[in-house]
Amino acid sequence: MKASKKLVSFLLVLTMLCSCFLTGCADTTPVYNGDPESEYKVAMITDAGDITDQSFNQTTYEACEEYCSARNIPFTYKKPDGDTDYARIAMIDVAVAEGYNIIVMSGYIFAAALVEVTYKYPDVKFIVLDMTEGDIIAAAVGGAYYDNPDAYDGADYYNKGNTYCAVYREELVGFMAGYAAVKLGYKNLGYLGGQSVPPVMRFGYGYVQGINQAAEELGIADEVNVEYAYGGQFYGSTEITAAMDTWYSKGTEIVFACGGGIFTSVAEAAAKTGGKVIGVDSDQSPIIDAYGVGMTVTSAMKGLKATIFAMLDSIIYDNTWEEHVGKVENLGLVSGTDTSLNYLGLPEDTTQWNENFTLDDYHELVRKLFEGEIKVDPSTEQVPEVSVHLNMREGSIV
Repeated sequence: MKASKKLVSFLLVLTMLCSCFLTGCADTTPVYNGDPESEYKVAMITDAGDITDQSFNQTTYEACEEYCSARNIPFTYKKPDGDTDYARIAMIDVAVAEGYNIIVMSGYIFAAALVEVTYKYPDVKFIVLDMTEGDIIAAAVGGAYYDNPDAYDGADYYNKGNTYCAVYREELVGFMAGYAAVKLGYKNLGYLGGQSVPPVMRFGYGYVQGINQAAEELGIADEVNVEYAYGGQFYGSTEITAAMDTWYSKGTEIVFACGGGIFTSVAEAAAKTGGKVIGVDSDQSPIIDAYGVGMTVTSAMKGLKATIFAMLDSIIYDNTWEEHVGKVENLGLVSGTDTSLNYLGLPEDTTQWNENFTLDDYHELVRKLFEGEIKVDPSTEQVPEVSVHLNMREGSIV
């Protein structure tokens, strides 16, 4: 009987060893920065919107959730109860109190919150998308910053030792959208920005340059017209819808709506005439096409997901956080051949390619931009000089 029990025990051990050999017995718990005892928890703070906005909030939320879910890392999101700095700071406080030590936020609207919390929580790591150091300093000192930016040191106003910021070369993807629109056959185009702040202006000026480049290549610059305006806000309104009604009714075929929820006014107006829309920041076709099937020709996307994945990897797995923290990185194209690696681009699955401008043509455009064969001016100091007819509206619609 004893021999039999020993044989059974031996067989059980052998079975376990074989199982480990075949399937792997390694601990699948993520190793955080090489120290299995230090665990990270990720929290995303929304701005005044929700995680279903088909823009920055949703893209940021989905990227964080996908990353953390796949790696068994605790994740949550917090929505402020109002559109105030106080409400945003309160949600950061709540997240930190609950033990979340990586905070992800999107948009310059969080600038004042960073001034308040980055020194307050030195052990928390902050990943902030679409924010410059100037945004943070201006939130602290006001408009005086813009009178003499060189007089200020960002370290006096936020903790560079735990904060990473990313901005994007909006002019490049704006260029792509304008270039594609003309190549796809549109001659009467519009640009509606939210407010005349640098990121929105770079989108718009890049868009105009792309339109001009494609029109000159096709020899139709005299036939191309561009309406250009800022709404004065980042949400739709009856006044803005009325202005867009005028554009579409007078022949505008497609409008690049660049400014959060301002696309609603563009889409409402486009639906009345069968007009088209270009989305921004993320692939907005699911939400814009709700106003009219096939309304969204393309979207000028920023690579928020790629940025979030790269920065979380740098903290949790790669131990390269020190190479990024304290910087404001200007992200754009990193490959001329693999568009999936880039931080900017058009959505390849939903853009309405045709025989005049194919997916292959788009890839060739990206290559030329990456290699410098085509150059895009990122300046916002003056309106680009173009050959097409450009009608710039003075002031804002609202």
